[in-house]
Amino acid sequence: MSRKARVERKTKETSIEVELDLDGQGAGSINTGIPFLDHMLDHLARHSLINIDLKATGDLEIDGHHTTEDVGLCLGQALGEALGEKRGIVRYGHASIPMNEALVDVSLDISGRPFCVFDSERLAGKVGDFDAELAEEFLRALANKAGLTVHVTVKRGSNIHHIIEAMFKALARALGQAVRLDPRIEGAIPSTKETL
Repeated sequence: MSRKARVERKTKETSIEVELDLDGQGAGSINTGIPFLDHMLDHLARHSLINIDLKATGDLEIDGHHTTEDVGLCLGQALGEALGEKRGIVRYGHASIPMNEALVDVSLDISGRPFCVFDSERLAGKVGDFDAELAEEFLRALANKAGLTVHVTVKRGSNIHHIIEAMFKALARALGQAVRLDPRIEGAIPSTKETL
């Protein structure tokens, strides 16, 4: 069973191509034009073991908002397509990741019901050219398009770079757990409703 997907999105604001393989080794080839976002998406690939090839161009002369949100939408769509009926997946994932003084928990359910809880003080400021508040925008776009229930709790932290990096690594680890195939359920859909 192939668990791969390819998505293209072209609007007046962005042009994005993404390919992913849920059964990869965590390889990433990522270029969004936003170096810090590239760095975070590389963590997402590496720590989830999902291969991600992504190219994006956008109206960065305005700011990084459209590109960051649309990248989240495209990755979410690709994730949903690669999961298909979600047969045999573990479904749930959780990770708690420390990054120096920062500690972030992510819990998620590949539920088919998009919902995102971001429990943190509003992230503000910049990391390089990246507006910190866009981390939450990315997460919401991903959750909405992939049909994920995601809870992010920033338990502590003062350095914005550390907080966002811990968030992406925790998201990656939780997602890697949730998409993994469980041989004990032999391709069944992990729900009493028998659909997700």
